[in-house]
Amino acid sequence: MEMLNAQMIETALGPDGLGLWALIPAYNEAENLGSLIQTLVPFVQGVLVVDDGSDDGTDVVAARAGAHVLRHPMNRGKGAAIWNGLRHILSAGTSFEGNWIATLDADGQHDPGDLIGLVATARADPGLRIIVGSRMTDPGSMPLIRYWTNRFTSSRISKLAGQAIPDSQCGYRLIHRDCLRVWKPTVFRFDSETEMLIHASRGGMRIGSARIRTIYREGMRPSRIHPVRDSLRYFQMMHRLKHPPEGDGR
Repeated sequence: MEMLNAQMIETALGPDGLGLWALIPAYNEAENLGSLIQTLVPFVQGVLVVDDGSDDGTDVVAARAGAHVLRHPMNRGKGAAIWNGLRHILSAGTSFEGNWIATLDADGQHDPGDLIGLVATARADPGLRIIVGSRMTDPGSMPLIRYWTNRFTSSRISKLAGQAIPDSQCGYRLIHRDCLRVWKPTVFRFDSETEMLIHASRGGMRIGSARIRTIYREGMRPSRIHPVRDSLRYFQMMHRLKHPPEGDGR
């Protein structure tokens, strides 16, 4: 992870950092989570970890590292964790007064230092409502099968959204509060992040991208995406999005 200091943060993010909160969905990530939170805490207004039914003490590690914690008693899926986390941050129960929430994965694949580029993109174009991290210009150590899968799915999603989204599968994002007006999730696992992009596009919201690093360390746990089950869910969802019920504005 990039070592951040106060001068870098002040220069790149501005004194308010866009009023930024960080949201981290986590399932059995006690081993990786502490250092990520400790890096984020000094330069965001708050960090919320949604513990999605972990049994390894993820919630305890998150709280000790300085995060607010919302816990699901059982595993409900990454999409459900993001949806509930966004609503929790926007509720009166937090001190959130800004417009943007950053989502990061809990497994160490996302460098907090790359928030500088995402926030700079939001500042440069105030009309954007989602900024998605893109690993496609420098895939580095990304496994080849994942690279080509991302290329394929991103091309299909870009066409359906009517705007270019180079790395639609990336969970490192800035999400504007306006998105919750148009994103009405019907799926709650890994496919939910794709549905968010389509609903936002059909709600008239523009999506941008910002280059991020590709981090795949030796010994990093394999992806929790099930190649058969989750691919089937994805194609079922894409079919529904391409053929919405009559009268559905999305």
